[in-house]
Amino acid sequence: MTVQAVLQVSPSASPINNGLDDTYRKDMAEALSDILGSTYKLTVVSHIYHWNVVGPLFKSLHELTEDHYTDLFAATDEIAERIRALDAVAPVKGVSFDSFTPDRDDISDLKAQDMVEDLIAMHEDLVRTMRRAGKLAGVNDDLVTEDMLTARLSFHEKALWMLRAIDSE
Repeated sequence: MTVQAVLQVSPSASPINNGLDDTYRKDMAEALSDILGSTYKLTVVSHIYHWNVVGPLFKSLHELTEDHYTDLFAATDEIAERIRALDAVAPVKGVSFDSFTPDRDDISDLKAQDMVEDLIAMHEDLVRTMRRAGKLAGVNDDLVTEDMLTARLSFHEKALWMLRAIDSE
């Protein structure tokens, strides 16, 4: 049984007339579902690295990852609510926690530098995905989604700058 079936979640029963095309809303909800899944993945990985970082970068990376996973977790709610506002169900699409949570042995072998490089790659991937979705939102006059994605891009680009500053130590 799916989460949707258990919760009996479905798009709205009444037609939506908010100036956004039905096909666009469906496509954007799909794009945002991908972003939601990637955001959850980055949240969990950031939190796991927060708990397990050791070495000279401990304090800076421990504090930075805490700031990041806190922001990312709040972002998941904002993204999911936007998917619902587009009249779609807000799943975490295509994400299995087993597929991205590192094994204990993998974590014990990771150096802080490896964690930073991994986080940089994950943020960059999300930035590229958000940029494509933001362009689609702009072309379709979806100012709310475009604005949300712009704000999220700002967070991720700042996160990348900070991670790269640690990376250069």
